[in-house]
Amino acid sequence: MHNISISEFKAKCLALIEQVRKTRQPLRITRHGRPVVEVIPAGPNRRRQFVGDMVGTGKIVGDIISPVTALDEIEAFHE
Repeated sequence: MHNISISEFKAKCLALIEQVRKTRQPLRITRHGRPVVEVIPAGPNRRRQFVGDMVGTGKIVGDIISPVTALDEIEAFHE
C-alpha cells in the first residue's frame, strides 16, 4: 500500500483516485505521518458492513424463551 501526505492528496486528488481505480491498489493518506484514511478500489459487490445490515434476514424457528433442556436434567440443580 502506498502512503501519501494529505496535502499532496489534496493537490492530486482526481489523478490519485484514477490511479487507485486502474491499479486496484489501495492508497493510505497520512497527516503528520499518521494514517488518516485509506482509498480502496470499489468492487462490483463491495458493500460496507454496518450495524443493522442484516435486519429482517433472520428467521425464528421454535421457542426462543424456554430452556433447551429440562431443568431436572441439569446436574447443577441436583443436590
